[in-house]
Amino acid sequence: MAAALAQWQPAFGVLEPFRKEMEEMMERFFGTENGNRTIQAWTPRVDVEETDKEILVKADLPGVDPKDVEISVENGVLTVRGEKKEQKEEKKKNYHRVERSAGAFYRAIVLPPSADAEKVNATSTNGVVTITIPKKTEAQPKKIAITPKA
Repeated sequence: MAAALAQWQPAFGVLEPFRKEMEEMMERFFGTENGNRTIQAWTPRVDVEETDKEILVKADLPGVDPKDVEISVENGVLTVRGEKKEQKEEKKKNYHRVERSAGAFYRAIVLPPSADAEKVNATSTNGVVTITIPKKTEAQPKKIAITPKA
């Protein structure tokens, strides 16, 4: 009777697929270039809320000057783009540290056909840009009264 030989694998070999998946996830999150960590493009967080009368888009843009933000609507797509430029400087007796973070950002949101692209309004308060897109009058819900039949 001949015994089948199997290649020996250390115990951590069982976890190899998990290790590879974690490495790939970290590379996607932090980015790598020739094995070195690089900075990925910054993407601001955006909340979208729809009511009967309007669509509200709130973009968190801390440290971004509203003059560096461009908002446009074209072919039913709301686009928010700009650039973040931030510098922190700290001087002490024994050291001088300057940290900078910068990067372009771009967000595109497809609007429903009911959005009125001609009446878009944007405001900025405490690093949050609020974009208000009213709905077309004909797209707003109409209440219909029920009349009792005699």
